[in-house]
Amino acid sequence: MHITQLNRECLLHLFSFLDKNSRKSLAKTCHKLLEVFQDPLLWSLLHFHSPAELKKDNFLLGPALKYLSICWYSERVKVCNIEDWMKNNFQKDFCNRHENTVTDFLLEVCNRCPNLLSLTLSGCGHVTDDCILLLLKNCPNLKTLKLENCVRITDQTLEAVTLYGGSLQTLHVDFCRNITQTGLERVREKCPSVMLRAERSANMIPDNKPEKKLMLEKASRQWVQL
Repeated sequence: MHITQLNRECLLHLFSFLDKNSRKSLAKTCHKLLEVFQDPLLWSLLHFHSPAELKKDNFLLGPALKYLSICWYSERVKVCNIEDWMKNNFQKDFCNRHENTVTDFLLEVCNRCPNLLSLTLSGCGHVTDDCILLLLKNCPNLKTLKLENCVRITDQTLEAVTLYGGSLQTLHVDFCRNITQTGLERVREKCPSVMLRAERSANMIPDNKPEKKLMLEKASRQWVQL
């Protein structure tokens, strides 16, 4: 039997075992397989290993998407996680090339994937509180939100969880250095049913601009003199 003689259910099951690139390659062989590739039911789970993958045309976004993860573990993460005011020109130029890549993709998710249940972001140094706020508003069924080493995430995201995370059951904000203990306590108070984990976050040194650090140092010296 030729593969194109299989019914649609069997073809969808077959495609489900392939990664995104393999699905795309197979879809190029004939119109029937292309139709299977374009079936929203095939795209309930998406996993990306780098922001560059978000620009490819080997996947579909739609209401069927339930589970999404973008986990970036390469050495480039270190550049993105440097405080902006500390970056040299080369590092700034490098970050500018992909600064909006993940954010723009997540905005598309907001518009097209209202049934999202789980989101994991790791090493996404340019994702902001505003982006997570929009996701919580537009994906009301979100049950799991895992953020790891997302340096621009602050207590504003935690506040958004208390306001719009009505369906949330699990919240991880690991190694997010601008999260504070006060913000975590507020989530525990307002959302006692949420399983909250914040490994190292509230114990890390938050970002401070040079002028703010100088003010703190002067205040410290004055206190010592007193």
